[in-house]
Amino acid sequence: MKTIKFIGLSLCFVLIAAFTTTASAQSKFDAWPQLKDFHKVMSQTFHPVEEGNFEPIKTRIGEMVEKANALVSNPIPAEFNSKKVKKACAKLAKDSKKLQAQIAAGATDEEIKTSLSALHDVFHTIVGLCSDEDKH
Repeated sequence: MKTIKFIGLSLCFVLIAAFTTTASAQSKFDAWPQLKDFHKVMSQTFHPVEEGNFEPIKTRIGEMVEKANALVSNPIPAEFNSKKVKKACAKLAKDSKKLQAQIAAGATDEEIKTSLSALHDVFHTIVGLCSDEDKH
C-alpha cells in the first residue's frame, strides 16, 4: 500500500513539474510575440523537413526571413534583453537570409536540411538564453 501511495505521489510531482516547465516556456513566448511568431514558422517548416517534406520551407522561407527580421527590428522584452540574445537574433536573421538565397539558387534538399538545422539550433540558443535563470 505504501508503494502505491509513493508511486501516486511521485506521479503528481512529475506532472506538476512538467506543467510548471511548460507554462514557463509558454509565458516566455507570450512575453515576446516576435519569438512566438518565429517559432510557429520554424516548427511548421522544420518538422516536415525531418520527415523528408521540403515543400513548407521552400514556400515559406520568405515568411521565416520576415519573422527573423522582426526579432531584430522590434524591442526585445527587458527580461530577455542581453548582448548574447541580440547577437543570436542577428545571427538568426542573417542565416535566414542565407537559407533564402540557397533555396532561390536551387540548393539540394540535403543543403537545405543542413542550413535549416543550424538555424533551428540558433533558435534554441535564443530560447535557452531566455530561460537562463542565472543571467542576471
